[in-house]
Amino acid sequence: MLDRLATGEKSETMATLYSKQREVLPSGFPDHEFLVGVDRERKVGIVSFVDDRNYFPAGKGREVAGEVEYYFTGNSREFPADAEIPLPLVRDAVVEFLLTGGKRPQCIEWREE
Repeated sequence: MLDRLATGEKSETMATLYSKQREVLPSGFPDHEFLVGVDRERKVGIVSFVDDRNYFPAGKGREVAGEVEYYFTGNSREFPADAEIPLPLVRDAVVEFLLTGGKRPQCIEWREE
């Protein structure tokens, strides 16, 4: 999936993952959301976990003020520039999310959005 994001359309640099092992809300929607993005040129990415709160990496990435954009179906989503992490850590977080039944990965230090 990450390779596809890294080589696909520039308007498709992010994917949303859900675990079927978690509960759904009374509305029928998942009780969580895990966003994964890849910046192909800089070889970094972003992850975001949403349940009752929004989380993104505490980040030791770029020490630049401002935001970066990732795209899901052509729509942009902005994240703090310092929340980007190396691609191997993005991969580790995806694997952990999948193997733990949709829990927020612990391989990343998180902060609330």
